[in-house]
Amino acid sequence: MTTLETEGATEAGEAATPMSPSARLRRRVGLRPRPPGHGDRRRWAAPLRSPGLLAAYLWIAVILLAAIHPGLFAAGDPLRQDGSQILLAPGADHLFGTDDFGRDQFTRAVWGTRLSLQAAVVAVAIGLVSGSLIGLVAGALRGRADSILMRIIDIMLAVPSLIVSLAIISALGRGTLNIAVAIGINSTAGFARLMRSEVLKVSNAKYVEASVFAGHGYVRRLFKHVVPNASRSVLAAATMDIGTAILTVAALSFLGLGAPPPTPEWGLLVAEGRTFIGVQWWLSLLPGLVIVLTVLAVYRVGRSFNRGRTRVVA
Repeated sequence: MTTLETEGATEAGEAATPMSPSARLRRRVGLRPRPPGHGDRRRWAAPLRSPGLLAAYLWIAVILLAAIHPGLFAAGDPLRQDGSQILLAPGADHLFGTDDFGRDQFTRAVWGTRLSLQAAVVAVAIGLVSGSLIGLVAGALRGRADSILMRIIDIMLAVPSLIVSLAIISALGRGTLNIAVAIGINSTAGFARLMRSEVLKVSNAKYVEASVFAGHGYVRRLFKHVVPNASRSVLAAATMDIGTAILTVAALSFLGLGAPPPTPEWGLLVAEGRTFIGVQWWLSLLPGLVIVLTVLAVYRVGRSFNRGRTRVVA
């Protein structure tokens, strides 16, 4: 086959197989077309190319494992007291030292992972579900329903979040579960506004307008096109909001509103060590460092999810 025939066959093949605009541009500038699933493979391989992201994934994996099976990291009893081991410095036997009752701080920090993480996940789940439903109703119905719901959300956003949480905890009482409920109710407004904005944006997209001409009804368009695409941004925000929830749970526990002593909880461990902060500084610093590293790792992973949220589900 001559060169001219080969070029003609190539052009005929291209005409028979439609190419996307990005593929045509890449061919015009001399680049090879990307294989199917190339973007997904790049996204899953991102941690291997970023040491910081890989470290964040590994830290979160350790935290999740400690929450599910704390005995793997600390087989001792977090409530066991030993009068001969009071206020020991960190060492091989006690990685985080011991408190004023002789309890191992590392064991208490490991066993406190489950309670702190559970509270954060419950809080985000409450805010995500309730806020998404409100935002979806407001964005889908619009009109008067949208105005009424958004004015309620504006009122919630106008009050400082800590004051709202303290008011809810005062009504429900102390406890980690009540803290989670308070944080979840308080985060509803943010999720509602985000979901509403995403629903309005996706509803005006070209592929949603094209589905009207394809004969799709309003409900089908809403749940096939609008909700899947709008929920991507909301889920990415929820991932990052887990870090904020962990920090808020620890702050409220530090103020004495969480689980009562001697229950191991991250915020409570920091609060118990402040009495000896001048001499035994590690009692507050090391549990606080665990909180900081966990929040930073969650934010880092959440940012990586947030970058790839624009994929269209058609």
